[in-house]
Amino acid sequence: MKIKRQADFFSGVMFAAVGGAFAIGATTYNIGDGARMGPGYFPLMLGILLALLGGLIMFQAMVVESADGDKIGKWAWKPLAFVLGANLAFGVLLGGLPSIGLPAMGMIIAIYALTIISSMAGEHFKLRDVLVLSTILAAGSYVAFIWALKLQIQVWPTFISG
Repeated sequence: MKIKRQADFFSGVMFAAVGGAFAIGATTYNIGDGARMGPGYFPLMLGILLALLGGLIMFQAMVVESADGDKIGKWAWKPLAFVLGANLAFGVLLGGLPSIGLPAMGMIIAIYALTIISSMAGEHFKLRDVLVLSTILAAGSYVAFIWALKLQIQVWPTFISG
């Protein structure tokens, strides 16, 4: 069979691969059964469902014709690098990196870093707008996670909060 919609086909491949990986990973936990579900039951079912959905998308991409074949364009390396880097920076700043002596910087600084770095992925970057968004996200996260849910997340750097 010939691939008739390239973008859809490779999206289906990605869904099937991620779903399969989650399903395989879920088997390391106790699965249980429908009446007494274990911690691996939901990820297993979700992984299987995602893999099946990916298979269906791949099948449709090989059967249903489109005008231009939905060719895959060039990789957007800049946005990919900034978004992945922002998530990496968030994790490192939130929890610190003891192996290199970097202390935890807390949720507020991690959110500011996440927002500023990820916003550099777009075409237009205005620091004022990004700082306003960062402030709203930091305040909302503080209210949701610290006040409402009472989670024990470090809010400020260790050298400030003691």
